[in-house]
Amino acid sequence: MPLKTGHIGLNVTELGRSVAFYRKVFELDLLGEQAEGEHRYAFLGQDGGLVLTLWQQSEGGFDAARPGLHHLSFEAPDIDAVHRAEAVLKEAGAELFYEGVVPHGEGASSGGLFFTDPDGTRLEIYAPSGADTAPAPTQGAPTCGFF
Repeated sequence: MPLKTGHIGLNVTELGRSVAFYRKVFELDLLGEQAEGEHRYAFLGQDGGLVLTLWQQSEGGFDAARPGLHHLSFEAPDIDAVHRAEAVLKEAGAELFYEGVVPHGEGASSGGLFFTDPDGTRLEIYAPSGADTAPAPTQGAPTCGFF
């Protein structure tokens, strides 16, 4: 049975803050939301398709030391789009792990930006080519694996 990734679901601590962040950084549309009451959630998407669901049902922050999600990666159409995203991320106050766009590994053309959302979830925006103008920040291993 061939499968493809459907949507991503994330637990967040403050729904409004996370909705604003993901809409700004990823230019997602608000498809639906329950912002009041016990069960708070939001559906975010592009072109009417669901991309991300946010569920306000957690406390604390993302724990990279625990088993489970390592990071979420989003592919941009080209390296120029990644550079535009960098400006948006800085404006949004996101924590960048490396300075600017970096390649996935030494000599790799693919690469991007590595950062966190307001709850500390590790994220990546990358392009398949065009990142080979900078040195890889992690020698001997994939940059996206060690941030």
